[in-house]
Amino acid sequence: MSNVEAPHHYKFNIKMTCSGCSGAIDRVLKKTEGVKDYKVSLEDQTADVYAEESLQYETVLEKIKKTGKEVKSGEKDGSPAEI
Repeated sequence: MSNVEAPHHYKFNIKMTCSGCSGAIDRVLKKTEGVKDYKVSLEDQTADVYAEESLQYETVLEKIKKTGKEVKSGEKDGSPAEI
């Protein structure tokens, strides 16, 4: 878990088969405005994103989808969310 205080915590279950996959997610999150912190785990197949109030779940979801990776599920502030 992150020690960063952030208004939003989004979690995504993403199909990643190699370090290239997790690296693509890492690169897109690094460039996304409003992301305060994030953790991409190839082992757990997850991405945890800690975001500013202004960054919506749907925006992060679309950025991840644009990498071509399959998003299996998502959570928005602890509640299941649409993918």
